[in-house]
Amino acid sequence: MVSGQRILLVAAEPREFDGLLPFCSGVRKQAWPLYWARSGECGDRQLWMVANGAGAAHAGKAVEVACPVCQPEAIVSMGFCGALDPALEIGDVFVAAAVDAAGRRFDARLPQAAARYATGVLASIDHVAQTAAEKRLLRAGGASAVEMEAGGVAQSATAHGIPLFCVRSVTDTASQSFVIDFNKALLSDGHFGTIKLLTSALRTPGKAFPDLFRLRRDCRIATRTLGEFIDGCRF
Repeated sequence: MVSGQRILLVAAEPREFDGLLPFCSGVRKQAWPLYWARSGECGDRQLWMVANGAGAAHAGKAVEVACPVCQPEAIVSMGFCGALDPALEIGDVFVAAAVDAAGRRFDARLPQAAARYATGVLASIDHVAQTAAEKRLLRAGGASAVEMEAGGVAQSATAHGIPLFCVRSVTDTASQSFVIDFNKALLSDGHFGTIKLLTSALRTPGKAFPDLFRLRRDCRIATRTLGEFIDGCRF
């Protein structure tokens, strides 16, 4: 690793950085026109961390805003993912070797890491993969995990000629379906509307609220393993 390497990390939500922030020092807020932006040091690396909502467009905008300022040597699309490979479990780290998005494939680099991780193709789609049935269809196309932002990050990283990495942690397995329709709760700004989520949950509270509690627990597990992995790997 180059000493003092500048790295831009792009996620959808600030909570996806919760596991990494304890390893960072000198964390500072950045006054950028993005939902959330921070900088800090992690060992001898300079990190810029941005979260701008779900979806390729919001993630791509985050890269376009941050790049001229921080001039990163590597861009990392990071955060949560859904498993398509039945072997992946909650909290497993998945590192994409390639990103499939909107009919295009982007190559991604693999970091140097002592910790175990799975790898393969990441499907980056324009909606939440709600059901196990949809996950099986995506798996049949050759992907091992699914999410919504990496395609936008990959497109911007390629346009800038900056090396792309994609590190994700599993929050839902290949066999799991969501009771709540998260796609109906997704707002135009890339965030999930709390009122819409609660309204949907109240239709089937006996199933929906346990599902939300499970997802909250599994997100905490995923953000911890994600933070530990990024702290320990080298891009």
